[in-house]
Amino acid sequence: MADAPHHSPPPTPGVPLSALLARADLGLRQIAGPRADADIHWVHTSEMADPEPYLLGGELLLTAGVHLDEAAGSGAYLDGYAERTVAAGAVALGFGIAPVHDAVPRALVAACDRYGLRLLEVPAGTPFTAVESAVWQAMTEARHRELTRIGDGQRALAAAAGGPDPVPAVLRTLARQVGGWAAVSGPGGDGELAAAGPRLPAPARSAAARLARRVATPGGPAAASDTLAAAVPGSPAAASDTPVAAAPGDPVGAVPGDPAAASDAPAEAAGTHLAAYALGGRAPERTRALIVAAPPPDPAARAVVGVAAVLLSLLTGPYAEAADGGHSAALVRLLLGEGPADVAPLLKHPHWTVVHARARRGGEAPAAALAAGLGTSLVAPGDDTVRALVPAGREVTAQPGWTLGVSEPVPVSTLPAGDAHAAAALRRAVAGRTPLVRHRSPGIGGTGGVAALVPPAEARAHAAAVLAPLDGTPALRETLRTWLSLHGSWDRTATALGIHRNTVRQRIARVAALLDTDPDDPDVRMELWFALGTHS
Repeated sequence: MADAPHHSPPPTPGVPLSALLARADLGLRQIAGPRADADIHWVHTSEMADPEPYLLGGELLLTAGVHLDEAAGSGAYLDGYAERTVAAGAVALGFGIAPVHDAVPRALVAACDRYGLRLLEVPAGTPFTAVESAVWQAMTEARHRELTRIGDGQRALAAAAGGPDPVPAVLRTLARQVGGWAAVSGPGGDGELAAAGPRLPAPARSAAARLARRVATPGGPAAASDTLAAAVPGSPAAASDTPVAAAPGDPVGAVPGDPAAASDAPAEAAGTHLAAYALGGRAPERTRALIVAAPPPDPAARAVVGVAAVLLSLLTGPYAEAADGGHSAALVRLLLGEGPADVAPLLKHPHWTVVHARARRGGEAPAAALAAGLGTSLVAPGDDTVRALVPAGREVTAQPGWTLGVSEPVPVSTLPAGDAHAAAALRRAVAGRTPLVRHRSPGIGGTGGVAALVPPAEARAHAAAVLAPLDGTPALRETLRTWLSLHGSWDRTATALGIHRNTVRQRIARVAALLDTDPDDPDVRMELWFALGTHS
């Protein structure tokens, strides 16, 4: 007979038929049909002579044989019944012994063997409701395991994205989670930025490269997939070079390990799926692709790879920018001792905005997400503060899960001043529980005010003399700076510094004693603020 039409199972975990047969309390016994295992996705009881209109595919169909009378219990009738049940996509037929029949009709056994329908004998002591309950219980447990796997995968990927060298880390984590090979292509789908997993055979690598170029080409599909076997010379599909289009976010699994740690043994080809997904780029020529190769996917693998694709979309733009030759050359020059003024011409952006960020209490925002939100790869995580450089002209907005302090745009030569301004703005943001505070230069129109009238050398000398008694006591200096910036508020200063308000009072009293001055006097406060700003 011709092959039965294909019925797609629902996107939920199925219950292996073998698991039901193994349950002693049910007493089920397979007496006909293919012995290969299959997944049950539904249970349906019907005494209709033609159950096809009521089946969705993937069922275990239960019947007590009420519709099989003595005249119809043989020959063409049972052949038609088995054929229609297979055509409807049922996985198996469960025939209940008693109260209608004392045994499974032999003609039904023969019909099920003839049409490839698995036939189970349901003993008299097992009600159909017990079989249904067993299937639903097993499906619930399978769904719980699937959700647990997805949740574990998402947390592992988020942790990898928030650590150092995030793109390779995400790929390694993805490979471990779905058991496959994964890579991010270069711009336009050419080459590899990073990869994880055992080495693929040469035909597979060629097929992966074709998919990557296809999805990374302007105007190409957001995702495409193919089978690895189709790339192997001599296979039936080798003549076709057109991958099957896949919906965006419908990933196919990946492969374990890291190129540096993986063995030289190539990954198996037969039955492995390839898939590629376009990663968001700022310009078409910089679009990259995520490529994965793995066994046929399952819903958990699809979800995990989907999360990885989103993270890599956020990471690859900044990641590529970090590898820019100008930035790399500037970093090397700085490390070799050249000054900021000499390095500035190598950078694309002569002016930068400094951002200080602190994760909000109870939040789990990774630094990689902050980098993606700010649109920069120049991010330096610290103990409790993340610092970032953003090209001037790129708007800095509030970021979910973060409190930000933002400097004014400054040239490369005065980045340390911008760093101090961003730190002060962050202190005010934390104290005021505000998502973002921007530093504003003193004076009308940002001209620098009275401070700009004093020659810099004289201003620095004066500030050093005023603050000399505080040398060697950074906690006192920082407390004074924060207290002045918050207009003498004890509570807000305590919040900004994470200390008790009484500690703030004690430190300010100590400062007043060391400087022999009255910090409550407005003239004194102005003098101290000027000195701190000059001597930062």
